[in-house]
Amino acid sequence: MEFSKRLDLFGDEIFSALNQRKVALEAQGRTLFNLSVGTPDFEAPAHVKQALMDAAKNQDNWKYSLRDLPELLDAVCSYYQRRFGVAITPDQVMSVNGSQEGMGHLGLALCDEGSTVLLPDPGYPVFTAGAKLGGATPWYYPLSAEKGFLPDFDAIPDEVADRAKYMVVSLPANPVGSVARPGFYEELVAYGKAHDLLIVHDNAYSDIIFDGNVGRSFFNTPGAEEVGVEFFSLSKSFNVTGARISFLVGRRDVVAALRKLRSQIDFGMFLPVQYAAIAALTGPLDSVKAQCAAYQARRDALCGGLRSIGWNVPDSHGSMFVWAPLPAPYTKSMDFCMDLIDKAGVICTPGLSFGPRGEGYVRFALVLPPERIAQAVEAIRVSGLVAQP
Repeated sequence: MEFSKRLDLFGDEIFSALNQRKVALEAQGRTLFNLSVGTPDFEAPAHVKQALMDAAKNQDNWKYSLRDLPELLDAVCSYYQRRFGVAITPDQVMSVNGSQEGMGHLGLALCDEGSTVLLPDPGYPVFTAGAKLGGATPWYYPLSAEKGFLPDFDAIPDEVADRAKYMVVSLPANPVGSVARPGFYEELVAYGKAHDLLIVHDNAYSDIIFDGNVGRSFFNTPGAEEVGVEFFSLSKSFNVTGARISFLVGRRDVVAALRKLRSQIDFGMFLPVQYAAIAALTGPLDSVKAQCAAYQARRDALCGGLRSIGWNVPDSHGSMFVWAPLPAPYTKSMDFCMDLIDKAGVICTPGLSFGPRGEGYVRFALVLPPERIAQAVEAIRVSGLVAQP
């Protein structure tokens, strides 16, 4: 059987070799420190779990939902006002089955064959997948350490920006851990207006931001509602990754376009999950703030620990990830990852999986407590992979 040529757009799963090695080492009884996958190890809040369980007891909630509950849309609007100080209306909101699914389908709703889309490099792989599924050609703008891993507008030719359908900006950024500097969003709004360009802001990590900074919404910036949409997720803030609770928020025409597409391929979010989302959005946020502090402690344990053994890893400013330049003499991220798992039992993600500019780096996920991270750092020290200070 001949399969769709569309599948040729996507490479083989980059984690397969690492996973095979992980399974083999586990079978040998090796101690492993898995810092590769960004799945939170914290618990979902009790009131969120209770809301889901209570709703699941009602047989009516096991039918097709067919829509977002009005109470859910109102809860998102209330949350945006409470958390970000931003006023939105229900017609500016729709649920998606995780930002991954929403971003993956966005190109289908917005693009035609030959459209151009501006994407970050390094960037999360689904940004590229969503553009290619829509028939678009990605144009990658660089994220570099010299520019604080923020978009460099001057690096994008005006003619490219003028023909592009949309530009994805992810802050706090996965994988590079950057956050917006003062004035950046104002520049981004002006850039979108100057080039008649839709800005798509990936805001999955607004509650994981360090050193006293406060995560914000794209719509805190005047004029943003004219040029953009934002993917907003409960996954990392409330540790409900498997429930796939995210929302597209912003320009009504864009929200309506994706809603129309989704109506053809989905019957809506499972109602007990909608009630869990309402509980999260309307409930207390103390655990979210405490969790951010816990992530910062993990960041300090990893980045500070690695620096103490001679690996100069800068502090992440936000997200649940650390972006680490390869220690000398390594130049290939996959080679280093394989040696790291074999010699230290530490699993991370090769930077090349996030785009060509990711080569020379690896990504660590902050998914172990500080004491376990300290053990991982010690295992790296003992391995001899990093030159001692």
